[in-house]
Amino acid sequence: MSVELTVWREAEPIPRERARIAYRTILAGTPGEPADPGLLALAKAFPEHATTYPDAVLVAMEPEEMDEISNRVFAEARSAGLVCYDPQRDLVHNLAPRGVYPELQLHTGDGMIVVDPDLGLVHDVLGTLSAGNPFTALVVFGSHFLQVSPGYELEYKEGLLRRTEVADLDAVRQAFDEYARGERGFLERFTWS
Repeated sequence: MSVELTVWREAEPIPRERARIAYRTILAGTPGEPADPGLLALAKAFPEHATTYPDAVLVAMEPEEMDEISNRVFAEARSAGLVCYDPQRDLVHNLAPRGVYPELQLHTGDGMIVVDPDLGLVHDVLGTLSAGNPFTALVVFGSHFLQVSPGYELEYKEGLLRRTEVADLDAVRQAFDEYARGERGFLERFTWS
């Protein structure tokens, strides 16, 4: 069974609900050559995996290839100014808004790595914490990171490693949003050990 990503152009960030509808509409259409140069370049970067549609590219891969290929697709889509929808994870990769660190990386326990993720993606990924996705981390390698695991144990490292338990997902999402924006209010709100 293969997995897939769908890539297309949007004028502004879109929510997952709209991405789902666009994905179904694309699949119901007829394959064809896209006019958009960014879509053409992405299709050429993945010739053995890409199916082109007039307004989109579908990139299919085997599950064992997913981590490697999807990370490359995310990067290619971002550089071409394209939106990427991952129907397996029900996540949309928008172009904005993003955090203050261009080198920021989003890592998940199910193998997703996204460089300079949009804040909506970070918000949605945090809702996928489970046995199948045992952590989510935002990392600026060599500087600092913020990580959470199911049960909402937060770990923050900038020099010293600090840990705390957080009561709910909304508090975790707020902490991750602040961290990505370069703010550190979450350090004051929680009791760390």
